[in-house]
Amino acid sequence: MTALEAGLLLAAGLLALGPAGALVAQRTGGAAIVSGASAALATAFVAVGLWALLAAGPPVRTVLPLGLPWIGAHFRLDALSGFFLVVLGLGGAAASLYGIGYMRHAAAPGRVLPFYGPFLGAMALVLLADDAFTFLVSWESMSLLSWALVVSDHRDAEARRASYVYLLMAGLGTMALLFAFGLLAGAEGGYGFEAIAAAERGPEVTAAILFLMLLGAGSKAGVVPLHVWLPLAHPAAPSHVSALMSGVMTKVALYAFIRVVFDLLGPVAWWASPVVIILGAATAVMGILFAIVDGDAKRILAYSTIENVGVILVALGLALAFRANGMTALAALALTAALFHVLNHMLFKSLLFMAAGAVLSATGRRALDALGGLIHRMPVTAVLTLVGVTAIAALPPLNGFASEWLLFQGILQSPGLPQPALQLLLPATGGLLALSAALAAVCFVRFYGVAFLGRPRSDVAAGAVEADRWSLAAMAVLAALCVLAGILPGAAVDLIAPAVGQAAGGRVPPQLGNPWLTLVPVAEVQSSYSGFLVLVFTTASAMTAAWLVHRLASRRLRRGPAWDCGFPLADPATQYGAGSFAQPIRRALGGTLLAARERVEMPPPGDLRPARHAASTEDLAWTWLYLPVAAGVGALAARLNGLQFLTIRRYLSLVFVSLILLLVGLAVWN
Repeated sequence: MTALEAGLLLAAGLLALGPAGALVAQRTGGAAIVSGASAALATAFVAVGLWALLAAGPPVRTVLPLGLPWIGAHFRLDALSGFFLVVLGLGGAAASLYGIGYMRHAAAPGRVLPFYGPFLGAMALVLLADDAFTFLVSWESMSLLSWALVVSDHRDAEARRASYVYLLMAGLGTMALLFAFGLLAGAEGGYGFEAIAAAERGPEVTAAILFLMLLGAGSKAGVVPLHVWLPLAHPAAPSHVSALMSGVMTKVALYAFIRVVFDLLGPVAWWASPVVIILGAATAVMGILFAIVDGDAKRILAYSTIENVGVILVALGLALAFRANGMTALAALALTAALFHVLNHMLFKSLLFMAAGAVLSATGRRALDALGGLIHRMPVTAVLTLVGVTAIAALPPLNGFASEWLLFQGILQSPGLPQPALQLLLPATGGLLALSAALAAVCFVRFYGVAFLGRPRSDVAAGAVEADRWSLAAMAVLAALCVLAGILPGAAVDLIAPAVGQAAGGRVPPQLGNPWLTLVPVAEVQSSYSGFLVLVFTTASAMTAAWLVHRLASRRLRRGPAWDCGFPLADPATQYGAGSFAQPIRRALGGTLLAARERVEMPPPGDLRPARHAASTEDLAWTWLYLPVAAGVGALAARLNGLQFLTIRRYLSLVFVSLILLLVGLAVWN
């Protein structure tokens, strides 16, 4: 049995968990059975993906007698799909392990279990598809199954609204992909990926395909301004499903973009890269700004996903720019940074969504201002969450820093590009990425500090209990991988290299032989980083400081009141809250970008009503783009609604006019 056949059997097993989940959902232990089986099958996908990466041979293909009769269903396993299968397998296994404990608290597991395994299976089929028809069917199945998971709590109005917006955006994305593959297939109708890659097409068609891929894959990944569904759907879904959608499904969307633009489309001119880079930079900055000013824990993480997708998109645009100019080694560096960040984001974002789910299960609250002091009630979750927020804030020596450092090394090499537009654009993009990295650190200091430190702000936070051992085990595995990928980035870069070589035509130099586990992506200038040495230095410095304090300080115990900002009250409401942390950023940057508004209601003297302060922000993409489109569609639908009340004579006249117009159009076309 080949690795591809094993992957298809694993996908079939996950699809079969759908009816099995419906049968056992209401039985005792049914959730554990489905989640455990999903974890085992997802773990096997890691082995399949590693085989494809380590073998580094030609693609393995097969055709099944499914789909269209004259085409069949084509499947392929190569290094690129193998890497994303590793991402899917790790994320799916961790989420499924977490689900064993999490689903015990679910009110209606019968609305989650029948769709969970097939959702994983559909994502795997997207990664293995080798023709347009199979890809689009798998893509739409992935969208519909994830929609079913989002609307699982259908009695909640928020979940219904989120599922409605998500379904509309998913339909828009699938339609764009359908047109993109239609242009890729051309007049000959070669729907197989091998035939598509061999076809020739002009610059106009290439530009149209690139635009459609940004629209289709970008809507699923959360690229601004196509991101509006993401902060709605992620909080509405169960937490382990949120981890999958944010950590894995958005990466499947990026895989679609990479597969088409770097593999099937052929050479892309340099002028395409600024579009991708600008979209990525705008996505990164806007995503993290929204994350800073929001107060819902899961929505903060959803907005942070938008920011990280923007970072990856900048790296992909940089790789396109280098590849178009024949700078293969630097294109490989930028693509390595993109794929490494794909892996890293899956690890730390899945960990943080699971942590948010643990807090939600323990307290029933997602609002940061209803939490506080959880480090005393949930100490293990607090430590694991600290690993996640350190990684996502791109602080060394964890993995988020390693991949973003690689991206900045690529940007520092951009002055070698011959186009003046890119020479001006990329330093500015580097500044925006540095800004987004700094804002990410602020965002997650706020996230962790308000939720886990200080004093409890509510009774439910004061009475919280630690998460179950299955949930803790899943989070511990992800936290350990965040640390390992941070201190051993060279091993991850070497593992990614076959996928990079397939897409970019080159690779960065091998890293595992470097002394002190140093990462040296551009050997000519000796730009290097060692996560291992940073870890050793940080640990030694902390231990030395602790030893000196205990050795030299007085052993007399002293107690004093905590600093209270000049308000000597014991009420937890006097603590800094989520809004307190966000206020400076909201006032400095949010007035224009987020349409931030503040309103103060101060009653006159003698009025016993309390003073009130209210702050609000607005998603300008929603206000300026989607609401006018929705209003236009509604008005047009109201006008067209009169067509159902026409007489038979008018119906026949309408048909006749339509026929004449079609004939005229065909005559002009020919």
